Amino acid sequence: MRRDLPWIDHPDPWAILVSEVMLQQTSTARVIDPWRRFLERFATPAALADAPLADALAAWAGLGYHRRARDLHAAAGLVVTRFAGEVPSSLEDLRSLPGVGPYTASAVASFAFHAPVAVVDTNVGRILARAWANRTLGRAEAACESARLMGRAPSAPFNQAMLDVGARHCRSRALCEGCPLVRVCRWRREGGADPAPASAGVSRRQAPFEGSRRQVRGALLGEVRERGPRTLVELHRDLAPLTAQRLDDALAALASDGLVEYEGDVVRLAGSRAR
Repeated sequence: MRRDLPWIDHPDPWAILVSEVMLQQTSTARVIDPWRRFLERFATPAALADAPLADALAAWAGLGYHRRARDLHAAAGLVVTRFAGEVPSSLEDLRSLPGVGPYTASAVASFAFHAPVAVVDTNVGRILARAWANRTLGRAEAACESARLMGRAPSAPFNQAMLDVGARHCRSRALCEGCPLVRVCRWRREGGADPAPASAGVSRRQAPFEGSRRQVRGALLGEVRERGPRTLVELHRDLAPLTAQRLDDALAALASDGLVEYEGDVVRLAGSRAR
């Protein structure tokens, strides 16, 4: 029943932190190969902290949401300077790292350090709303219910089992056949409207990528990542199907996010000049 994922039971907290950051807003299947490549290049927090940001952005190719790479690069620097190069184990210290929110901190604390904390993502929220409560649950209530359900059980196996069941069965459209919880699921037993869509911070369906601002940002980053520094004229020429205004707006946003930088009319990955 458990998914065969390379970071499960991994002994290195850094490898687990990298996986959890990559898994933010990205499907598991898309993360496996980039995760392996990233750790081959940056095996420790110090290796990433010592590298230019441009190298981290280049290694992030294919994952999208490049602010995560920027934040992970900054987090690696803090791990080195504040925590002697070791990923911290407490929720408070993990939350102090850039790009690490409540979910990621809980996941790293549980899977890397076996802290007794519940991990509640979108799919786990659906399990709790459907199988456990058969009613809408707020985000905080879902976390409390998950902790109560976990009880004194070891947190990492419990949380991984919940994530696996959620990923395979308790999706937006429930796949109940073969689900190990089908016999105890209150929603299946009692019926009623599906309580999951408005529960536990269940995310909304993401807007289509085609034609989106994310697509424009990705195209621009791809140009300067794969081809090196590019002039504004070259970018407008090579990405001509996109309107000039959309390109200029996306470039301004990328610069504001610290992902690209300008030198005159030349655009390059942020940190490229640090090489």
